[in-house]
Amino acid sequence: MKARLLATAALIALSAGAAKADFALTVLHTNDFHARFEPISKYDNTCDAETIAAGECFGGTGRLVSAVAEARARAENSILVDGGDQFQGTLFYTYYKGKVAAEMMNKLGYDGMTVGNHEFDDGPEVLAGFMGAVEFPVLMSNADVSAEPALAGKLMKSTVIERAGEKIGMIGLTPDDTHELSSPGKNVTFSDPIEAVQGEVDRLTSEGVNKIIVLSHSGYDVDQKIAAQTTGVDVIVGGHDNALLSNTIEGAKGPYPTMVGDTAIVQAYAYGKFLGELNVVFDDEGKIKEAAGEPLLMDGEVPEDSETVARIAELAIPLDEIRNKVVAETVEEIDGSRDLCRSAECPMGTLIADAMLDRVKDQGIQIAIQNGGGVRSSIDAGPVTMGEVLTVLPFQNTLSTFEAKGSTIIAALENGLSQAEEGAGRFPQVAGIKFTWDINQPAGQRVSEVLVEGADGFAPIDEAASYGVVTNNYLRNGGDGYAVFDAEGTNAYDFGPDLADVLAEFMIASGPYQPYVDGRITKK
Repeated sequence: MKARLLATAALIALSAGAAKADFALTVLHTNDFHARFEPISKYDNTCDAETIAAGECFGGTGRLVSAVAEARARAENSILVDGGDQFQGTLFYTYYKGKVAAEMMNKLGYDGMTVGNHEFDDGPEVLAGFMGAVEFPVLMSNADVSAEPALAGKLMKSTVIERAGEKIGMIGLTPDDTHELSSPGKNVTFSDPIEAVQGEVDRLTSEGVNKIIVLSHSGYDVDQKIAAQTTGVDVIVGGHDNALLSNTIEGAKGPYPTMVGDTAIVQAYAYGKFLGELNVVFDDEGKIKEAAGEPLLMDGEVPEDSETVARIAELAIPLDEIRNKVVAETVEEIDGSRDLCRSAECPMGTLIADAMLDRVKDQGIQIAIQNGGGVRSSIDAGPVTMGEVLTVLPFQNTLSTFEAKGSTIIAALENGLSQAEEGAGRFPQVAGIKFTWDINQPAGQRVSEVLVEGADGFAPIDEAASYGVVTNNYLRNGGDGYAVFDAEGTNAYDFGPDLADVLAEFMIASGPYQPYVDGRITKK
């Protein structure tokens, strides 16, 4: 509530101080929603009945509908935009793909969004279907889609909208390594974000547009580089790394907005837990005179729109039988938090890697590697439902086994650690091996020791020897930068059981599960 009052006060103050020729605009924004149409718990997965009854849930589209309506009512002029990754994350996406996201975004009245890497998870065709269903532009400036029939002529780099007679340019931006992070196909090629943004800014300004907003699914660090190395960008609405920017919330990654020169950068965590509200005043030349605001927490104080809640409940009916089935029990919370699993051994990563290796160890497999970015949630203590398991592992990846030399394993680990300081999803969670690494060394030179478990305990890896490896089919085929698996792995089989089923069956066999870490990943 305090954040909402501060944001409202900022808006009133900015509007009151605006000169006659000035233009006040409220930029409402979300990012990395990941199909969280229902309210979420503090663990970012779907709230259970007990948590709902206790009033301890956050987010959900019902709350966003109410909050957006309230914010629009108090704004002189407003837009609602999204920083990408509406797709993937719950059974709603698994079952409906992009159809529910399109319906709910239309209901909220978005004015534009950028393509996130997860919008390509099921290929260009599903993205194209989503674009055909929404009533607003979907943008991506740093890619060539002219050779992709599903997107050619449809996916724009930028667009212009109007408010109170003022033109506002919007430019989309997608990670330039999306070909490693998702499945855009061979017909889509990505390019440098800074050059792409500047090219569109120059084109828009030549057409008389002097207020420009970049919708950037690129991460907070990249957004700051874009702001510093381009001219003419007024606002960057971010996404991708789930950064919470705030002036009042402890642990925020930076201030809201973060000013780099004359550019205001904002981002609002993920999963609909916050609604960003940036209040900007432009002068007559389109320069920012003032920028203030705060992400608004979508907690129990925000009422849920009853019509939206009823519609989501209707859409959930086909999903309930699957997700409400209790499949296991855990003694305490299994921590699968993003920051931990992308930087160190985490309990959920340990569990997943153990489950993978256990499933295929009788096939001569010795080593399991799972990308930390594939771990999407924690699980709280008590009964574990299949819905929770699918929230942790929503991608429908299958187990993939292959053979690889020790040198290939080391190269794969180096890839996994190469962007650890950026919190990249390629960070390796492992079983059957232990490794030591040093983040202070250059990328490609960070692994100092790798031990492989055998009948007599752990022994140093032999670079020339061949080992049996299990991972998910995404990594085996080169995803998250693990190109070495695709190039050097042999005798591959990519069509094993669904990873979520493997995890559920492992937990069932384990009885009440006790989460743990055991030092298999050591950081110098």
